[in-house]
Amino acid sequence: MKIRFLPGILILLAFSINSCKEKENKSDMNIIFLHHSTGDIIWHGKKLSIFTRAVRKASKDLANLIAKAELPSLFDKYNKETGRNYFIKEMIFPKAVPYGWHNYPYDYYDIWVKHAGNQPYMEEPTLEMLTKNYQVIVFKHCFPVSNIQPDKDSADINSDYKSLANYKLQYTALKDKLREFPDTKFILWTGPALVKSANSEESAVRAREFFTWVKEKWDQPDDNIYLWDFYELETEGGLYLKEEYAASETDSHPNYEFARRVTTLIFNRIIDVIENGGTKTNLKGEKI
Repeated sequence: MKIRFLPGILILLAFSINSCKEKENKSDMNIIFLHHSTGDIIWHGKKLSIFTRAVRKASKDLANLIAKAELPSLFDKYNKETGRNYFIKEMIFPKAVPYGWHNYPYDYYDIWVKHAGNQPYMEEPTLEMLTKNYQVIVFKHCFPVSNIQPDKDSADINSDYKSLANYKLQYTALKDKLREFPDTKFILWTGPALVKSANSEESAVRAREFFTWVKEKWDQPDDNIYLWDFYELETEGGLYLKEEYAASETDSHPNYEFARRVTTLIFNRIIDVIENGGTKTNLKGEKI
């Protein structure tokens, strides 16, 4: 059975890859979304079937032909309605191997600042590489970013220890680096929260302090860096991912009901950043 269907699958795979490349080459606005599992849920905005999940392991492009994800579907609809030609693509960043499944402040600093250049670092693209192909770069952290520990005696920009002091040094260096590419728009998600069972109150308070600092101090007007306030959407003013938005009381991934709602908001925010410099939506992506 598997052998009988293999030629057809290979044909579809080749078609999907060529189609994706053709759209990217013809687009007048290429957008890349760098993410891991939480981002994947928001990208799809719905639960995948068992069959689609199996196909996705072989090819994301082919899986999109079978059941297109919600976020790229919103772009397709917008393009048809407005005559625009925007193309959004996803990328796992960084990959589990060889770099490791880490996308925290230290890791963006490590890959994009410390190891900047025209060659990949541990097979991961630097900003010098990404900005050649994409006019908009959307990136985020995984929810362990909110497990922030007490500061040590001194801050260390080259440490992956999760503390407020280290995060702020790494974010400051990252902001300087992003500003080196004024023709590229960067959209950073404020970090995902953890469910109450997965984080201490002290750590959760530090997480809120950090993301408040990001919004009120780190983010500056009139540059090429924009925010989408995912943290506030998940917590609604609290310290934890709200139970009704979580996959379960012990799982800090968002559920698909929440994803269906906020996928539209990140879409709104990206469009607004492209067309209006982010002035027609608030940080949560709500139209104003």
